Amino acid sequence: MDLRKLKKLIDLVEESGITELEVSEGEERVRIAKHSPVAAQQTYMMPQAAPLAAPAAATPAAVDDEKSDLPEGQVVKSPMVGTFYRSTSPDSEPFVEIGSAVKAGDTLCIVEAMKLLNEIESDCAGVVKAILVENGQPVEYGEPLFIVG
Repeated sequence: MDLRKLKKLIDLVEESGITELEVSEGEERVRIAKHSPVAAQQTYMMPQAAPLAAPAAATPAAVDDEKSDLPEGQVVKSPMVGTFYRSTSPDSEPFVEIGSAVKAGDTLCIVEAMKLLNEIESDCAGVVKAILVENGQPVEYGEPLFIVG
């Protein structure tokens, strides 16, 4: 496309109220877009939300009740964010059940993160006293998965 034609098209976009122009001549195509500096300077005010009521502080008795529901032992936590799986596939046996004896280094579960299957191992020997996560459930970093004691 001729440079003079291009200059005329640019001038046309600047003089008119349009913000975008696209012209095709045979196989050649030109698109001219004008970005308004006023639009870039606009600010949007978000309505202020009402202040949230602070949650009631847990009393020591309530905290003790929560802890007493769980058996005592070593808590095995998720080392990453991902999806918790008890076995290698849906039709295979879980790595461990409640009451299973485990040694340090035994695989307890898999946490899938970004299509990678990461085996989570026990860091202590003992018996699996509780499984705190459901199969297929998303888990966060540091979330308790098992109690081994």
